[in-house]
Amino acid sequence: MSFRVTQSMMNTQLLGNLNKNLNRLNTLQEQLSTGRKINKASDDPVGVTYALRYRSEIATNDQYRANADSALSQLEYMDTTVGQATDIMQRFRELVVKGANGTLEETSLNAIKTEVSQLYNQMIEIGNSQFNGKQMFNGELTDTKPYSTLTLEESIDPLAVPPQTKAYSNVTDTGKIQYELSPGMTMTTNVTGTEVFGDPIVTEPDTTSDNAFHLLRNAFEMLESGDQTGLSNMLGQIDSRLNSMLTKRAEVGARTNRVELVQSRLADVSLNLQELQSKIEDADLAEVITNITTEENVYQASLSAGAKIIQPSLLDFLR
Repeated sequence: MSFRVTQSMMNTQLLGNLNKNLNRLNTLQEQLSTGRKINKASDDPVGVTYALRYRSEIATNDQYRANADSALSQLEYMDTTVGQATDIMQRFRELVVKGANGTLEETSLNAIKTEVSQLYNQMIEIGNSQFNGKQMFNGELTDTKPYSTLTLEESIDPLAVPPQTKAYSNVTDTGKIQYELSPGMTMTTNVTGTEVFGDPIVTEPDTTSDNAFHLLRNAFEMLESGDQTGLSNMLGQIDSRLNSMLTKRAEVGARTNRVELVQSRLADVSLNLQELQSKIEDADLAEVITNITTEENVYQASLSAGAKIIQPSLLDFLR
């Protein structure tokens, strides 16, 4: 059984094919102008699913990278600050050794006492160090200074301060500042004031504490009274606190190294995800240009072939 092909049927088929050619050409031109081979879901439904997943993973990875950058900045600042506290304790130890020398003249002892007072004030400043406006040594209480103090000169004046009053007070918090660097992995970026400077003094006098502020104050008072034996006896406590500071600085250094390794891994992950995303979404411009030329030739050939089928008036309209 045969079917009769009419002029109308040929015209309709030709117009349909021309429309398909134009749609392909339009898609290619859109890819060329945007640089992307997926501009709407219908372009590649499966590819869109992958593209959305890669975008989500890239955004998550970018947040981890931002967290790692913040963590590293805080750890580097913490390392510097704990290092400064350690330098003060080392200098303090040197002064105590000198002060315990029974042959020093009064002027030399006064000079040592003055420097100890300066070291004490510097240590308080370090204890109240801030990074980006946040207290570094007060756990999660980042808006509260952990240490407040009178000057040592005021603290030893019996008319100004009762003998049992501490030269400093502290409201240190033991909370941890943590950043999430990957699923299930967090990094603590702070050390507390207690860990660096020692446990707070509950009662005075306390002859066993290795609290840095307590030791500085006691040394100042011993230099004031000429208690050279007391100065010699506190060297063990000074060494204890100095070793604790060195240990904490080493811990900060180890954390810093871990964060740097994580940064490197996250950078690799980011690069891999971007490459996968590019393969799905980005157009190969050289290929697109070639395909545009091909489709233009196909379209022109279709028009030429249609000239023998479609009436001249309609063909002229299409041209």
